[in-house]
Amino acid sequence: MINSTASPDDAEVAIAAARAGAEAVRARYGQRHTRIDKGAGDFATDADVAAEEVILDVIRAARPDDAVHGEEGGQRGAADAARQWWVDPLCGTLNYAVGTMLVAVNVALRDGPAAVADPFSDEVFFTDGATAWVRHDGSDTRLAPTAASRLVDVNLDAPFPSAPGFRAVDLLAHPSFVARFRPRVVSTTLALAWVAAGRRAAYVTDGGDLTESVHFAAGIALCRAADCVVTGIDGAPVGQTGRGLVVAADAGTHALLLSMIGAEARAVTS
Repeated sequence: MINSTASPDDAEVAIAAARAGAEAVRARYGQRHTRIDKGAGDFATDADVAAEEVILDVIRAARPDDAVHGEEGGQRGAADAARQWWVDPLCGTLNYAVGTMLVAVNVALRDGPAAVADPFSDEVFFTDGATAWVRHDGSDTRLAPTAASRLVDVNLDAPFPSAPGFRAVDLLAHPSFVARFRPRVVSTTLALAWVAAGRRAAYVTDGGDLTESVHFAAGIALCRAADCVVTGIDGAPVGQTGRGLVVAADAGTHALLLSMIGAEARAVTS
């Protein structure tokens, strides 16, 4: 659903903000970083904080009355505001901290435009809320999902709210999965952008409602606009009562993954 309060150039605001964050992330790559502990093994770095600040600067300048929820700075403005931006300044912080370039910068307007910037390829994947594109070297190319690669990204991070009925790690041992797909694990939003762009066949993760998560909102918006198949791990629509996420390039791949997930759940309960 497209936000009725979204304006035609909100996509350009999202792109500019994501690009600003990506520049901050790229500029600090390879340096010694200060770690900010969040508990349970999670942490941010000074690069996360710096990227979020420049993203906020862009949004404040262009949309001073909008609310923003940033992963590092939390809520600014009313949480139930009609125009709410979600910001994940560095998706893949652990990758980044150890010198791996598989990261992304996410900016999304609730029910509207969104952008995912790859700091190291200089690509920005974006949607105006209706269609999805990638911008590179000043040129925009329509995203075209395809399952031809058979590569599937599976999120193996805790927590596991659907266990024992579903654990992503068990999916990797499913005979049909091994026969049909090849598993990969990268930055969450980069993986979703790659499904939309045809570089991955699918993405699977456990969890609750991910549609209003700073980690997932931009990627889900991209995949929906690119006409990917987007549901929970139970095949139900994602949303407040949702369970995790299965995003596939086509209906056949999506059905195969759901059948495997269902088989794993039945094996646990039988």
